Amino acid sequence: MSNSSKNSTAQTIWALVVLSLIGIAVVLGLMFGLPMYNVWQQEMSGRAELAKAEQNRQIKIEEAKANLEAEKLNAQAEIERAKGAAEAIRIENGSLTTTYIQYLWVRQQNNIPDKVIYIPTEANLPILEAKE
Repeated sequence: MSNSSKNSTAQTIWALVVLSLIGIAVVLGLMFGLPMYNVWQQEMSGRAELAKAEQNRQIKIEEAKANLEAEKLNAQAEIERAKGAAEAIRIENGSLTTTYIQYLWVRQQNNIPDKVIYIPTEANLPILEAKE
């Protein structure tokens, strides 16, 4: 055999040995690396879920605070309305007259859309149709 053919064979053998070692290193790396990657990936997924749960909890807390504030304001508005009604009664000298009650009823009718009002006539029969 010639010298160049021996060198070529030796180079081929060394190339196969190096490629085999690289292949073994890749397989070993995957054997140890993939499980570690899966653990890391699960840890990151858990952290993301925890952060999302914490954010959802904060949102619910803020919504509850807003609802509480709205209820407090509604209660204050109801108190002010009651004070106004009490003042109106006081102005009427503590008595509600039939005329005043009728006035309040008529005034309230402006706030009701599409209404039908039955008004008795002299014969106590209602007028069934009327235009505004």
